[in-house]
Amino acid sequence: MQMIPPSPWVERHIGSISQGGQVLDLACGSGRHTRLLAGSGFSVLAVDRDAAALGGLQGVAGVRTVQLDLEGEQWPLAGQSFAGIVVTNYLWRPRLPDLLALLAPGGALIYETFMIGNAAYGKPSSPDFLLHSGELREVARAAGLREIAFEEGYTASPKPAMRQAICAVRD
Repeated sequence: MQMIPPSPWVERHIGSISQGGQVLDLACGSGRHTRLLAGSGFSVLAVDRDAAALGGLQGVAGVRTVQLDLEGEQWPLAGQSFAGIVVTNYLWRPRLPDLLALLAPGGALIYETFMIGNAAYGKPSSPDFLLHSGELREVARAAGLREIAFEEGYTASPKPAMRQAICAVRD
């Protein structure tokens, strides 16, 4: 199976995360960003509900994996703090405020996922899993984060999709 390369958005903004703190790769899947972060010298907590996907990260230096249900009644990461949070291709609105509360002072959020209009290009197509225009910007602002960069709209790579992305910092 060919490894999907890291998102150019994540690669471009990884420098916003301060060295020395732990980084959360939420819903990390096969770990393309976990590997990028660990290779850049970060200590990474890679979280996903898929144990098989996490298995591929065993033995990667600087990486700790935890299988968690991120959509249950209990928020399994409550009380933790991270220098950086990376999320791609995942959206669970009920936990967005809880997720952003995990960001330490000076911490950076790098978030990229699908938005309304993506149904024309495939999955996800349910509005439950598609951001509204400007939604990440609004959520970050409500959490007291300072926006570094924001993009939304059509992308052709790695496949045609409608996406939205933000890099924001907690001052």
